[in-house]
Formats: sequence, structure tokens, C-alpha cells
Amino acid sequence: MLSKNIQTFIGCEAEYKEADIVLFGAPFDGTTSYRPGTRFGPQAIRQESYGLETYSPYQDKDLTDIAVFDSGDLELPFGNVERVLQDIEERTGKIIGDGKIPFMIGGEHLVTLGSVRAVAERYPDLHIIHFDAHTDLRNDYLGERLSHASVIRRCHDILGDGRIFQFGIRSGDRSEFEWAKQGHVFTNTFNFDGLEDVLEDIGDRPVYLTLDLDVLDPSAFPGTGTPEAGGVTYVELLEALLAVCEKVHIVGLDMNELSPTYDASGISTATACKLVRELLLAIKK
Repeated sequence: MLSKNIQTFIGCEAEYKEADIVLFGAPFDGTTSYRPGTRFGPQAIRQESYGLETYSPYQDKDLTDIAVFDSGDLELPFGNVERVLQDIEERTGKIIGDGKIPFMIGGEHLVTLGSVRAVAERYPDLHIIHFDAHTDLRNDYLGERLSHASVIRRCHDILGDGRIFQFGIRSGDRSEFEWAKQGHVFTNTFNFDGLEDVLEDIGDRPVYLTLDLDVLDPSAFPGTGTPEAGGVTYVELLEALLAVCEKVHIVGLDMNELSPTYDASGISTATACKLVRELLLAIKK
């Protein structure tokens, strides 16, 4: 189940037993409602990671100084969303149970639900920090409750009010924003204003970080299925991610929604690779 992947993310060649962080891919886009292709994200990130240095000048840290195991991609079934989520939950639960931090690379955003199920079972006081262009708070999308458009609503079903914090949001149905304002979910639109206060309030409680890459402006990150104008810059996102990793206790995380085929230049994939490197180094304190 956790055999070493043949092609790893650069600098992530540790053995499972010695690793503090475990990477795995969830190449699934079975509920994508606009442009599919996120299933190709995890493999593209691994392949293009060798255009990076293992050293981060942003943090003065190097991937060769930490122990990360890359277990490759899950083999997820087509046409059975619940089975997909169960497989992700099982993999995340195994990693958490062995005292390691799971880092999942999607895939569409629904894959987050599988990991959150496992992490919340281990950490009942779990909080979620969510960076995204979209609210993902619909109760259902075209009658389907398990959808990339409802993933954070399903996470709320598990955690309840006051434990999910969204930033960068600039798209969603009016009813989603109204529901959030009723006190169910903290939603900050357009940017990361208020993030420092949220991090201070969370304190040392366990946190799951979920990053939808379309929080970035499409001028910087066009390779995604549902691009939304008006996003943040790479530097703004990086600063926010580093603040989260420094201030709170990350027990699990994911990064999703790279669709590499929509950016022939490769810039989006290169950006995703760099964010993986920075997150790996930041969460290892």
C-alpha cells in the first residue's frame, strides 16, 4: 500500500519509516463541472519538479535536510465517488496513524473530503484553513451532494460551525455567501485580510490546510479548470501559506486543481511545484 514511488517529487526520496511527511496523489476529476483535467496534476508536478532546486531562498531551507516519502498516486476507480473518498480516507488514516503528516496532491477539490474524514477522526477539534477562489459551500450541485462545488459544505457537516476559515473567495452562488454569513463559516473575500487574527484565535488547535490553486489570479495561474479573475499574486499566496505554517499546528494538508493541459507554457505546473516545495519545508518545523 505504501511502496516507494518510482518517480518522486524532487528531494523526496526518504523511506517511509524515516519520513515525517508523506506525499501522495489523488488523480480524480469525476465531478468537475467545467473543464476536466486535474487528474493529470499530480504526475505533472512530480515530473516538472526536477526543474526546481531543492533549496528555498525564501526560507533558507533545503529538501535534502528533511525526510519526505513520496508514495505515488492512488489508483482510484472511475464512476464511484464514494469509493474514491474511501480510498483517500484509508490512505490518509494510515499515514496519520503512523504519526506522519499527510500531504495530498489532487485532483479536483472533492478529494479533500476523504482526507478530512480521516484527520477529523484522529483530531476531533480539527479546524480547516481554506484558500480558494470559490466558496464550495453548495449543499448540492445538480442534485449531487458529493461534488467539488460542495466539498467545504461536506467538511462542515463533519466539523460544525466556527471551525472553517476561507480566504481569497471571489465566486459562488449568493445563497452560499448568505449561508456563510449566518455564522457557519468564516469567509473573507478577495484577499488574506484577517488571516493573522484567525491564526491567533486558532492557537495550537490542529489544522487541516486545503489549497485550491485557483485562488491565484489566472494571469499567473491559467492552468486550472475554473479560472476566476481578480485573484491573489504568487507572493501574496506564499506569504499567507508561510504564516499559516508558522503560526498553527498543521496535521494534514492538500493542494489541488492544477489542470496542466490548459497552460501549454508550463508556468502553472512550475508554480505548483514551487508551492509544494515551500509547503514541505514550512510544515517541518
